[in-house]
Amino acid sequence: MTAATATLSRADGTFADRRWRRSGAQRVARADVPPIGRRLQLIRAALVLLLVMTGTLLLQLVVFSSLQHSAAQGKAFDAFRSSLATGTAPIGPTDAKGRVLALGTPVAFIEIPSLDVREVIGEGTTSSVLFDGPGHRRDTPLPGQIGSSVVFGRRATFGGPFSDISELKKGELIRVTTGQGIFEFRVLGIRAEGAPAPAAPAAGTARLLLVTAAGRAFVPDGVLRVDAELVGQAAVGPARLITAAGLPASERVMAGDSSTLWVLAFWLQALIGLSLAVVWSWHRWGRAQTWVVLFPPLLLVGLAASGEVARLLPNLL
Repeated sequence: MTAATATLSRADGTFADRRWRRSGAQRVARADVPPIGRRLQLIRAALVLLLVMTGTLLLQLVVFSSLQHSAAQGKAFDAFRSSLATGTAPIGPTDAKGRVLALGTPVAFIEIPSLDVREVIGEGTTSSVLFDGPGHRRDTPLPGQIGSSVVFGRRATFGGPFSDISELKKGELIRVTTGQGIFEFRVLGIRAEGAPAPAAPAAGTARLLLVTAAGRAFVPDGVLRVDAELVGQAAVGPARLITAAGLPASERVMAGDSSTLWVLAFWLQALIGLSLAVVWSWHRWGRAQTWVVLFPPLLLVGLAASGEVARLLPNLL
């Protein structure tokens, strides 16, 4: 064996010995990690759960809700345009086959030129329906039909389609397209919570009432209403199947939708399990491993749970 070979052999042995000692020390360090107490584990998991829910709910309401609204409006516009072209657009509470319209079914298209608002109106006013755009209150006629039609729209979240209706001026136009044609309404005025309503419309005429939350974005302090009167002749529509007294609580002003609480319970269970896994992983594996492995599913499950929480919030928010 040459001197150079001997030197390399000794160096290789030294490096191997160092690697063995380092890996052994790491194994000992892992073995010496004291177990985390159950109480402390639960406290940390609760903090993780609170942080994830708070963060993802803010993301859901401020960012992802607008994206969801935009995608839903594109789909609803295509569906409504197709129904207009084939003459199957709803003109009452049932479809062409006599079936009661499903919540969210596109029934009209509203345009407010002065505010650059163009939105498809869905049937119903639950919080879930208003995720996708304005909703038609089911105990009132469709826009353009004899009587007063009521349309709800969100103030800030999910695109905030009615965020600027407080800026409407008396005399400005609102255009609504339904299966019975195009109707133009002229704004009569804006009224806050508790303000007197305008005089009742004359027999055989039509009114449009736009409703949203008053106050600052995300901090409603009442209800804002815009009254508008039809310019021209009103259409005759079929009788409504739901009366004001029979309207479900989830479709009233500032109501939440609790019909999918079981879905929220499922996602919360998954989120609790992931929160416990994060605490254990942070303690046993380390921060880097925890972020890489558990952060993506924690974010996805948090967003899913936040989406269900958003259904419980006021429908005009």
